Amino acid sequence: MTTLPSLETLYSVIEGTWPPAESREVGPWRIRLDKSGSSRVSAATAQGPVTDTDIPQAEAAMRGAGQTQLFMVRAGEGDLDNMLAARGYVIKDVTNLYAAPVATVATERPPPVTSFEVWPPLAAQEEIWAAGRIGQGRLAIMARAVGPKTTLLGRLNDQPAGTVYVGIAAGCAMIHALEIAAAHRRQGLAQYLTRAAAFWARDNGADYLTLVTTQVNDAANALYTSLGMTHVGQYHYRRLPE
Repeated sequence: MTTLPSLETLYSVIEGTWPPAESREVGPWRIRLDKSGSSRVSAATAQGPVTDTDIPQAEAAMRGAGQTQLFMVRAGEGDLDNMLAARGYVIKDVTNLYAAPVATVATERPPPVTSFEVWPPLAAQEEIWAAGRIGQGRLAIMARAVGPKTTLLGRLNDQPAGTVYVGIAAGCAMIHALEIAAAHRRQGLAQYLTRAAAFWARDNGADYLTLVTTQVNDAANALYTSLGMTHVGQYHYRRLPE
C-alpha cells in the first residue's frame, strides 16, 4: 500500500509553497494577511481547540487589518464549522487535496517543445495568468516562496498556451495556478504540464506531487484522478455573506 503525506503535511506544503505576505499568531489563531485575493493566504486557521468566545478575536484581527473575515475549516474541525455556521458564515470553495508519489505521475515526458522550465515567469505567462484572473498579487506569492520553485511554460502550435507554478516544501512538490489559454484547451496541455511538474519535482528531490483544486472543478478532478493521484482529503472556507 502506498503511503501518502498526511493532511497536516499537506497544510504545511500549502503554507510553504504559497505563503502569505504576513502571518500573525493571535490567541489560538493564525491570521494570514495578504491583498492578493487568494483565499489560501487570507484565511484564519485555528491552532488548536477553540471556543465560540475565541471567534471575535480572529474577526477583530482581520477587520483591523482591513481584510475580509475568512476562516479555513480543515479535517477534524467540525465544532469550529458549526460555530461559524451559527454565526451566519457560509461555505466557500470546498477544496480537494490530491497527492501521489512523483514516480506515479512522472511516467512519460511531454512531447518535445511542449513544456519549458522558466524562472522568473515570462510576460507571456503573466498574460495567460491574467486572462484567468491570476494577477500580480498571486505572482507576488510565487516570488516570495523560499523553497525550490519554478514555473512551466506550455506551448502548442508554436504559441504560448499554458502556464503553471510549482514549489517544494516538506518533501512535497505542490502545483498552483495551472492555467491554459482559452484557445488551447482540451488538447492535453494540462496533462503535459502536470507530468512535466512531476519530472521537475523528482529532479529536485521531492517525494510526492500534490495539489489542491475546488470540488466543483470537474475537469481538474478528472484529470488528476486519471494521472493516478489520490484524493486524500478536503477543506473549505467560511465567510460572512456580502
